[in-house]
Amino acid sequence: MDSLLLVRHALAGSNRDGSASCAPPGEGLTPEGVEQALRLRERLAPEEISLGVATRLLRTQETLELVLGERDVPRIVVRELDEVDFGSFGNGPLDAYRAWAASHSPSEPAPGGGESRAAAAARYARGLRIVLARPEEAVLLVGHALVLRYILDAARGLAPAALIAPVEHATPHLLARAEIERAAQVLEKWSRAPRFRDPPNEG
Repeated sequence: MDSLLLVRHALAGSNRDGSASCAPPGEGLTPEGVEQALRLRERLAPEEISLGVATRLLRTQETLELVLGERDVPRIVVRELDEVDFGSFGNGPLDAYRAWAASHSPSEPAPGGGESRAAAAARYARGLRIVLARPEEAVLLVGHALVLRYILDAARGLAPAALIAPVEHATPHLLARAEIERAAQVLEKWSRAPRFRDPPNEG
């Protein structure tokens, strides 16, 4: 792999309803989400794409298929890049999980058998290693907000934040191989001794 286009899936039913959805397959795209994905297909038409990557969640797979259209390229599912396991917050209001996440350690699993942010970061790093090992040069990866924010920040050398900054639906972010390698290294290191980075100084 030489380059990676990272894209958050288009708008899905769970986004419309503000719910925390992590169990496959989850809801598919809304009509607005379909339009977003088709616009992204037009935007990426000039770009080389030699491999498509999605997660086990239907919203990423539908987005990937719409964006790739009739391109004759392989598609794979990398479960290591699935959404974080929300535990007992699953299918409930996403804001409830975000409130819990903002006030608890990154090493603490979500209640109800969920996943800690540290465990998720380690899993995401494994997913990146799988993608990095692929022979295809130009990869399109459709994923979820948390994993994309973790990767984008880690590619800049930043540890995760307690609350993630928004990641727009169906908007591409291009990273070079060296940036993805750095992201994997940062997430691996952080997952072993997790501490959220300090919030920016507003003063």
